[in-house]
Amino acid sequence: MTSDYILQDLRKLVRKRASNRCEYCLMNQDFSIYTHEIDHIIAVKHGGETTADNLALSCLSCNRHKGSDFATIDQVTKEIVPLFNPRRQVWDEHFYIENAKIEGKTQIGQATAKLLRFNLPNRVLERQILMSQGQYP
Repeated sequence: MTSDYILQDLRKLVRKRASNRCEYCLMNQDFSIYTHEIDHIIAVKHGGETTADNLALSCLSCNRHKGSDFATIDQVTKEIVPLFNPRRQVWDEHFYIENAKIEGKTQIGQATAKLLRFNLPNRVLERQILMSQGQYP
């Protein structure tokens, strides 16, 4: 979540680096009714720092579903799986888009897509509309 203690210059850097797109679902700020937030990839309560290397731009939906999580439990294997880290990993290596759904290529991608609820019907519909207009991703 956006915190008041993140300096304005750092906020600008995060937004610019992300090209004003959510670094999890790729939704552009221009098409979101809510302002994208600065997310601590590893939450402060888990020892994460307020540095450029630990911050990502996140849409409201992704940020609310992620919360302070940085991992989840795979329902099949029962293993702890880390979530996608936009500072350390490449989006295209973990996800692909098919029929406006964001699907995971890897266990990390699958876990992140599920936890962040990328494919809720309203989110898929929004992407379908934007894709038909050439506005997504």
